[in-house]
Amino acid sequence: MYNAKGRYALMALFIAAAIVCLFYDQNQLAALGGLMFAFVLWSHFKHSSIVLASKYFQKGDYDRTERLLAEVPNPDRLARNRRGYYEFMRANIALKKEDYEVAEHHFQIASRFPLGGKNDKAFVMIHLANLALRKKDGERSRAYIAKAKELASTPKAQDIINKIEKEANSL
Repeated sequence: MYNAKGRYALMALFIAAAIVCLFYDQNQLAALGGLMFAFVLWSHFKHSSIVLASKYFQKGDYDRTERLLAEVPNPDRLARNRRGYYEFMRANIALKKEDYEVAEHHFQIASRFPLGGKNDKAFVMIHLANLALRKKDGERSRAYIAKAKELASTPKAQDIINKIEKEANSL
C-alpha cells in the first residue's frame, strides 16, 4: 500500500485495533497498535508515494506519476534519498510539458540531493546545462558541463556532454 488512501486505511486499522485492545485490557497489544500507527504516519511523511510514482515514471505514465507526486503533503519533509527522486520526476514532467522554468527549478533542487548514482546526478547536470543553453547562457552551461564531466560514467552521457559543450562554446 504505497498511495495515500492505502496508508490512511492502514493507519485507521491500527488505531481501531489499539482501541479494541484497550477495551479488552490488552495494553501491550494496544501499545503495539499505536506504535504501528506511528510508524505508518512517519513513513507517510518521509517516503510518501515516491516509490509508486517512480514505478509509473519508469513506465512512461507521466499523468499517473504526476497524480501520485501531488499526494506528497510537503516535499521538504521527505527523506533526503526520496527528495532527489521527487524533484527529478517533477523536473522531467515539466520538461515534457515544455515548462522550462519549472523544470530548471526542480532540476536545481534535485542536484542538491542524492540520486541513484553519479551518472544520474550527471544527467541532472546535463539537463541544467541544456536549459542554460536555451537561455543562451554559455557561461552557466559550461559550469554545469564541467560538473557533469566529473560525474558521467557512461559513453552516452559523455557523448551528450560533448555535444552540449560544442554548442556552449559556439555562443
